[in-house]
Amino acid sequence: MHHSLIILLTIVLLGGCATPTWQSHPAPDEATISRALNGSDQPVAIWDLPPESLPEFPVPQNVRPCCAFGNLQKVKVGPVPIPLFRLGNTVAPDKVGPHRFDGGTFTYTSSGMSGNNNRGSENNGVLYTARGGFIDLAHVRDTADDTVALFFQIFRHLGQDHTIDLPNEIGQRYVRLHAFDVSDLSGQERWHLAAALAARLAYFKAESHEIAQWHGYASFASWPETVSAFSPEDLYSNMLGAKLTLALINAQLVLNDQLYNQSLTVWLDSALAWLGEVDRKTSNALFDVVDGHWWDSSRPIPDKFMVLKRHYQMGDRQLPYLVPESMASGHEAWPRVAALYRKPNTPHTLHLRATHQGLELDSLGELVMKVSDDYAASFSDIPAELWQNGFTHREFGAIASYAAQADAKQLEALSTP
Repeated sequence: MHHSLIILLTIVLLGGCATPTWQSHPAPDEATISRALNGSDQPVAIWDLPPESLPEFPVPQNVRPCCAFGNLQKVKVGPVPIPLFRLGNTVAPDKVGPHRFDGGTFTYTSSGMSGNNNRGSENNGVLYTARGGFIDLAHVRDTADDTVALFFQIFRHLGQDHTIDLPNEIGQRYVRLHAFDVSDLSGQERWHLAAALAARLAYFKAESHEIAQWHGYASFASWPETVSAFSPEDLYSNMLGAKLTLALINAQLVLNDQLYNQSLTVWLDSALAWLGEVDRKTSNALFDVVDGHWWDSSRPIPDKFMVLKRHYQMGDRQLPYLVPESMASGHEAWPRVAALYRKPNTPHTLHLRATHQGLELDSLGELVMKVSDDYAASFSDIPAELWQNGFTHREFGAIASYAAQADAKQLEALSTP
């Protein structure tokens, strides 16, 4: 069984070896050269250059492997537990590694190229923050990368009917852009509009992954992912990634992969500090506090109900879960976490705007998800009109509500003697 786990982990590592790169050398058109050479009092900006001269590259095809909620979990392969093995999830703030676009697991960045002087892999894991609760770094990075990849494609095709393919999970997925009149928009307005739309759709891609996991999607057939579906820290972490890359796009810090990677490394460090990151020992202790409430350390990965607390609230406003002081103060770990509660900790809501420049973003682009025949049975308790012919991110909340009802029934049955 150890051999099977090693094979699985090797496949995951190898899957992350190739990381796409892009170099942007935007070429001016005749009008831009004229402005440059004729003494125009309006300086040329990046958004004034022809969109087709900017980079365009695919949305990442895989998600980073990381962490089921909890820490030092037991693991089983098939029906057999792996003795004496525990999966450590937490990471120290000063050990958060340098970002690599579409980095998977097996990447290496030198300290001189990293942006924060850390070297090596991304070192993904979970850490706790006073204002953002538990943050899963792999989820942050995945949606950050999706945002920048979608941005360049959306900026190029803004105002056109256009489809952007996404990797299939329980069926086909794609972004559908709709035609609208952009003739009255300046280059700067188009840039910011495309950025807002990219962040929103990248976040909804993350929501679609939670739905797919719950309905049986797994990267590897022998390794179920239902344990991770609607995990309490996932979507907040995904939205954090979308917000960070949105800021980088608007600051023009994404024009090549090196600039993007270094900038996201620095901004992620700063965001975690702003949210009130704690040291690794405190993160570990807080996982101990919520053991038996938010997760169950007696159950091994990939048992679905190792995770007890789930987050089914879809949508563009996400509120984190903070460990209540009342729960922590009564736990034996209190001496290790008491310092966190010496000052008020207010949860910080993350929000992605639904309108921009007076335009409703959902009318400009939507994420479409379809259900293949292989997964249709998992939707049998959901009204067919909600999903049978495909659905968009507007229906994600309704789909998730049925998952919440089904999980509540299963948990009740498990707890009934």
